[in-house]
Amino acid sequence: MTKLQILGTGCPKCQKLTELTEKAAQELGVDYEIEKVKDINEIMSYGVMITPALAVNGEVRLAGKVPSVEEIKKILGDQ
Repeated sequence: MTKLQILGTGCPKCQKLTELTEKAAQELGVDYEIEKVKDINEIMSYGVMITPALAVNGEVRLAGKVPSVEEIKKILGDQ
């Protein structure tokens, strides 16, 4: 199972990243679970200074923007 973590405080961009990440994972048929990391200290422990960010299996793959579904699929396909 792939662990997808959305790092952000719950802002509209964070919510959009969650929605697009779920869509990309479903389109790829990835077995996944989504975890929302909202604690600022925990977010910073990942080395993320700008949200939203996407971590895949604990590794930050994207930060500071909301990508397209296709961009997320590319990130997930690299796993």
